[in-house]
Amino acid sequence: MPVTERPAEAAPARPDDLVAVPVRRWGQWTAAAVALLGLVGLIGSLAKNPNLKWDVVGHYLFADLIFDGLFTTLWLTAAAMAVGLGLGTLVAVMRLSANPVLYGLSTGFVWLFRGTPLLVQILFWGYAAALYKHLMIGIPFTTVTFVEFDTNDLLPASVAALLALGLNEAAYASEIVRAGIQSVDPGQTEAAHSLGMKPALTMRRIVLPQAMRVIIPPMGNETINMLKTTAYVSVIAAHDLMSNIQDVYNQNYRIIPLLVVAALWYLALVTVLSVPQAWLERHYGRGTARAGHVSPLRRMLTGLPGLLPTTRERKG
Repeated sequence: MPVTERPAEAAPARPDDLVAVPVRRWGQWTAAAVALLGLVGLIGSLAKNPNLKWDVVGHYLFADLIFDGLFTTLWLTAAAMAVGLGLGTLVAVMRLSANPVLYGLSTGFVWLFRGTPLLVQILFWGYAAALYKHLMIGIPFTTVTFVEFDTNDLLPASVAALLALGLNEAAYASEIVRAGIQSVDPGQTEAAHSLGMKPALTMRRIVLPQAMRVIIPPMGNETINMLKTTAYVSVIAAHDLMSNIQDVYNQNYRIIPLLVVAALWYLALVTVLSVPQAWLERHYGRGTARAGHVSPLRRMLTGLPGLLPTTRERKG
C-alpha cells in the first residue's frame, strides 16, 4: 500500500509580517477639507475687506491708551478673582456648616448675587451715591456717628467695578468650592479627626488639597470669563480696555477697526491665561486616568508633547 505524504503545513505568519491597513475615513477627510476651505475663504474675505481699515487697526493696536486700558483690565481681573475666591471659599464653608444662621446668610448671599444680572450690579455700585450720598459708621438707630465718607469719593468707578465683579464672582466660586469639598470622601475627614486633627487643620491639609482637582478646571474657566467680563465695566467708565476703545470710536467713528483691536487683545490674553490653567489642571490631575488625555491644542500651547505619561506608562 503506497504511503502518501502529507502536505507540509504553512508556517504561521509572524506578527512582523502582518501589514496593518488603517481604515480610510473618506467622509471625515472630506468634511475637514470643506471646513478648511470655508475658513480660508472667510479669512481671505476679512483680509480684503476695505471696511476693516487695517491701517487704523495697526495704528491703535499698540497705542498708549490701549496699554493703559489693558493694565486696568488685568488688575481688575486679578483683584476680582482674589476677592471672589477668598470670599467664595468662606461662603462655601458657611453653606456646609451645621449652624442654621451661617447657612442662611451664605445661601442668601449666593441667591442675591447669582440671581441678579452682573450689569445691574455694576450699575448699582457705580451709582450707589444716588442711594446714599454719605456712608457713615456709627451706632445704629442713634445719631452717634464716628466717621462719615462721601460716597462718590469712597466708591470711584474702579472700586465700584471691583466690588461688583468680586461679589458676583464670589457667589459662583462658592458653589464651585462647595462641590469640590463635597467630592472628597467624608471618611477621610473622620479619619483625620480620629487622629486628633482639628477641623480647620483637616480642611486645610486633607480636604482642600484633594478638592483642588475638582475646583481648578472650572476656576480656570471663571478666570478667563472674568477677563472678558471686565468689558461690562465700560458702562460706568472704569477706564478698562473696552472703556478706552469706546472713548476713541465715539470720537472718530471707526467702530469696527477698534472693535477688532479689542478682540485681538482679548484673544491674546485668553491664550496666555490658558497655559497656566493647563499646567494647574495637569498638576492637580495627577493620579487620575484622564490626566494623560490632553488635546493637541493644549499640548501645542504647553509645548510638552509626550511629557505626560500614558496610562500604560503610569501602570508600569
